[in-house]
Amino acid sequence: MSELPSVSRRLLLGGAVASGALAVGVGGGPAHAATAAEQAPRRRPGQKSMIGVPFDPHSTVRVGIIGLGNRGSGMSLGWAAVPGCTVTAVCDIRADRAKRTADRLVSRGEPRPAEYGGTADAYTRMLRRDDIDLVYIATPWEFHHEHGKAALLSGKHAVVELPVATELRHLWDLVDTSERTRRHLLLAENCSYGRNELAMLKMAHDGLFGEITNGHGGYQHDLRELLFSDTYYTDSWRRLWHTRSTASLYPMHGLAPIAAAMDINRGDRMTTLAATATAPKGLADYRARFVPRDHPSWKETYVNGDLVTCLIETDQGRVIRAEHDVSSPRPYSRINSLAGSRGILEDYTGPAPTGARIYLEPDHSGHSWRDFGAYRKDFDHWLWLKVGDDAANNGGHGGMDYVMQWRTVQSMRAGLVPDIDVYDSAAWCSAVPLSAASLARGGRPVEVPDFTRGAWRKPRAGLDSEPVDMPPVG
Repeated sequence: MSELPSVSRRLLLGGAVASGALAVGVGGGPAHAATAAEQAPRRRPGQKSMIGVPFDPHSTVRVGIIGLGNRGSGMSLGWAAVPGCTVTAVCDIRADRAKRTADRLVSRGEPRPAEYGGTADAYTRMLRRDDIDLVYIATPWEFHHEHGKAALLSGKHAVVELPVATELRHLWDLVDTSERTRRHLLLAENCSYGRNELAMLKMAHDGLFGEITNGHGGYQHDLRELLFSDTYYTDSWRRLWHTRSTASLYPMHGLAPIAAAMDINRGDRMTTLAATATAPKGLADYRARFVPRDHPSWKETYVNGDLVTCLIETDQGRVIRAEHDVSSPRPYSRINSLAGSRGILEDYTGPAPTGARIYLEPDHSGHSWRDFGAYRKDFDHWLWLKVGDDAANNGGHGGMDYVMQWRTVQSMRAGLVPDIDVYDSAAWCSAVPLSAASLARGGRPVEVPDFTRGAWRKPRAGLDSEPVDMPPVG
């Protein structure tokens, strides 16, 4: 996107509080008189839950894409590679990006998609088409709510990059819009389809960790060079978020797999969140050492902490620690650690192929870590066994992008219930505004809304799906 609207500090701080989804007591802590379910806005007449609602079967899934920067343009090739899926339209405020993406698809032997662009509302023209079933949204974060809601209102399903929205009122709006339109909105949480993450999920559900007590996930990725690049993030949109407020801006890649292993929204739910933040030193230090003094970033003041940690408690007494750090010098990690009464898994601790270590009773003793490789082989998710080779050839991030795309298309073509629904998407993304609200209160806990409106108590399937064949093409 070439033109970004001004975004005030209210977007996170004021927006979280003004949404009405946080209850704050007289003393400044969480109010215990009202439950999160009671705080939920009432459903309109005729509005019903989307839990357990399958897609209508599609012989072919026709995808329209909004946002064709690095992420959107790359993912367009993955969508087109999935059997029974075609990209019918592409859109970006910069028309040359739409043309470039269309050219790339044609060069791969795909039909040329319709091109939209040149104006901020070009996506609205694309959404009027009747040959789009699914809209994939990869625009800057501040546009995700607007674009996701518009896709639902146009009668299409939506897959939205992280986060689906940055304000609680907007998260509730997406939940309600999905329920009213009877269309699914899904977070494009590709890391939930990571090979280690899915194996960990199966192990947890098979009881190998015993009673799950805690988990640790997050997003630790040194983005300093890319954040100060003049070409990678258009108009520096991602760096500018660090000038607006103190919040955990992007913890979902680590939080979501831990939440899935704990059956969040499927027998347990997140109840409170308390956040801490270190001082904002990393970006200013990097700028001082590597960025010329005439660069526009020198007019910016960075306020977001380098490491923002969320401590989340659940109804069943479990604890999740979710971290976000993109401004410190460190190797990449999503942490991905799960522990229970009979053992623990810690990912990102060693060399390939798994980079993970494990300790389980009664298999292990002597207080010595063991390699995770044998367990992953035994608990490899059927999706990776079925499409892992294709994923290596067609998807980024180690293939999990393609696995997510393949599974989404399969679910739509076979008429299945989605693995990830709008309630999961809202809960996982609520860490963004809730962390801002907690930090504004000195780190005191704030309540996590119940986006399911009480339906979380009923166990149900999610990412722990049963093997299903992709319907034949043609």
